[in-house]
Amino acid sequence: MRAKAAAREQAESLGVAAAGGVELVEINQLGVSEINEQTRRLIDAVLFVGVLVGLWWIWSPVLPALGFLEQVTLWEIKAEDGTVTGAVTLASLLVAVPLVVLTVITVRNTPGLLEAAVLRHLPLDTPTRYAITSLASYVLAGLGLAVTAGTLGLSWAAIQWLVAGLSVGLGFGLQEIVANFVCGIILLFEQPIRVGDVVTIDGVEGVVSRIRIRATTVTTWDRQEYIVPNKDLITGRVTNWTLSDSTNRINVTVGVAYGTDTRQATALIREICLAHPDVLREPETLITFEQFGDSTLNITVRAYLSLIEKRLVVINDLHTAIHERFAAEGIEIAFPQLDVRLHRED
Repeated sequence: MRAKAAAREQAESLGVAAAGGVELVEINQLGVSEINEQTRRLIDAVLFVGVLVGLWWIWSPVLPALGFLEQVTLWEIKAEDGTVTGAVTLASLLVAVPLVVLTVITVRNTPGLLEAAVLRHLPLDTPTRYAITSLASYVLAGLGLAVTAGTLGLSWAAIQWLVAGLSVGLGFGLQEIVANFVCGIILLFEQPIRVGDVVTIDGVEGVVSRIRIRATTVTTWDRQEYIVPNKDLITGRVTNWTLSDSTNRINVTVGVAYGTDTRQATALIREICLAHPDVLREPETLITFEQFGDSTLNITVRAYLSLIEKRLVVINDLHTAIHERFAAEGIEIAFPQLDVRLHRED
């Protein structure tokens, strides 16, 4: 368990995902410079909107033009019985524009501030922090839209018929988009797939680099970005190599020549596996004399590793060590042979 925890901490500290000894892309962790930049943009936006509101409050009684904006009615707000309860003026529209800008800037830059001020000081792993920042962005976007709509007089009572009509359209035309959005929320809460996990989807293997509203991005070992709709991840079959345990198994097949003492060959391979620092003692390595091949006696090694990124490195080390040890012990590693007989007819 300590080895697994150390492996997870190492992967988080590096901020990269790798497999087969090949380093992959960063898994969406924010660096210090990016966090500082996002925090600076957020503070600048808040100060800018604050200055605009302050200037409006100070100068509106003085400048007639500013007071005139309150008199330009764009539309009236009516109750269900038809009585006028208020009006949206040109001033309200001018207030709504900075609110929209502030909402966009807040949604884009809050993850950096949240990461630096709160999440990094809590005992949370990288996928959990990513889920929290994503959900916080969704909540802030919803609050910003609600405040802006309220400024423009778009209360629920005023737009409920429009929402009802849009819901019919969503049911027919945008149901896949809505389904992918809902499935994206499920992914962030349930976390069957997290940012940084190594997964296999439809035969494509890679690391989850981003989970967005509509789709999830899996970056393959060739650094290609494979876009998967969130609905497919919830309803389809996905192999997650690192969901609850990063332990994985490698299979190495060694073919020795006929006439070789297979007990001696098996014992030598076991010694090599036990001597390798990345091969786990538990689960125990399994070495079996598997098959009588056409030209070889096939011995299969099933060894367990704690880190998936060590697969190719360990396979290379085992192949090299077995080749050198067998050569020193006089054990021949067989290769395909073909006997050709010629018959002469007189």
